Amino acid sequence: FRTVARNEGLFLQLVDSWLLGPTDLMAKRVMPPALRELLILRTCVAARNDYEWHLHVDTISARMGLSAAQIADTRSALPDAKLWSAAELAAMALADALVGHLAVGDDLFTRLRDHFDEATLIEMTQLIGLYTGVAMQVALARPERDAYRTRRAE
Repeated sequence: FRTVARNEGLFLQLVDSWLLGPTDLMAKRVMPPALRELLILRTCVAARNDYEWHLHVDTISARMGLSAAQIADTRSALPDAKLWSAAELAAMALADALVGHLAVGDDLFTRLRDHFDEATLIEMTQLIGLYTGVAMQVALARPERDAYRTRRAE
């Protein structure tokens, strides 16, 4: 948020459009919180955005319903099928495909349609795109890692 706020016009446009809410991107949503958080973490991994991954892990990932094992597994090249539902595995594959290749193969598309309706798939794609954009902002801004865990412990 602080990085985008350096461009006041863009920041205000994001706020006015409801893409940027008081606490997150796309505050009005269809997806359950745990799925949304999973997609954010997996997108951060695919886009090599350690800053945002740690920010979420340090602040909200557990509160959104992800276990410590699941959070750690978001960094695995091949997620552990014992930790995830088929729908969650398909969602992670979507983040990997869109960030890595900007494409969704037929097999993945079929898997996704087995679990998600069109509105949810559109929201998932938008969220992945937004957090890929966040990764680009972080790459340019090079922020220092926030110390949320340290501040909470004090």
